[in-house]
Amino acid sequence: MPTLLLTGFEPFHTHPDNPSAHAARELHGTELPGGWHVHSELLPVEPHAAGATLTRLLGERAPDAVLLTGLAAGRPHVTLERVAVGVMDFRIPDNAGQTYQDQPIRADAPAAHLATLPLRAVLAAWRGAEIPGDISNSAGLYVCNFVLYHALHWLSEQGRGAVPCGFLHVPANAAVALAVPTDRPPLPYLPQSEITRAVRVAAETIAERTAFQNEPAPSEPAPSEPAQEQMGKM
Repeated sequence: MPTLLLTGFEPFHTHPDNPSAHAARELHGTELPGGWHVHSELLPVEPHAAGATLTRLLGERAPDAVLLTGLAAGRPHVTLERVAVGVMDFRIPDNAGQTYQDQPIRADAPAAHLATLPLRAVLAAWRGAEIPGDISNSAGLYVCNFVLYHALHWLSEQGRGAVPCGFLHVPANAAVALAVPTDRPPLPYLPQSEITRAVRVAAETIAERTAFQNEPAPSEPAPSEPAQEQMGKM
């Protein structure tokens, strides 16, 4: 049974909730088109612990596709990330209280990795489902970017670079938006049910497209006997 690994993040910084965690929990065990199975896990908001957890999951589960998700409070809709860059530069502390500035993720690795998800197909599926969404060209330089870079680099090192892998940023839900102090600008948000639906549609599209790409090419029919005789005369 093919598996899609779906991850979300714990709450962090001043956000009392993380909608990516709710979506991951709700979709755990979901059956997708083509007999795919969703296995969900939450990652800690600390790069080294998150990387260790992700390495374990990628090794033990050997997923056929990877969809990482996290919160981008302030964005008005769901976004797919196109690229992960190999740098950590935190504007806020992680959940271990650490910050990093201009810190390479891996000194001996490429400066960036491109996501391998079918981005345009997911975007089209969202629009068909009347879900607002877009493609983003920056995952930031926080833990979300770190785990995307880590997953893509690990898969490449293991010779599994063809495994579809990418990151989906979700906007705030009501709990996150309502926690913003009244003296600050309000955050745009979507209902949690819509955020979860967007993640599910993305997962379904990834499964469908991956299954299609992995189908063996149809074999050509063997020539009929008269045709074989004619070929022998050429």
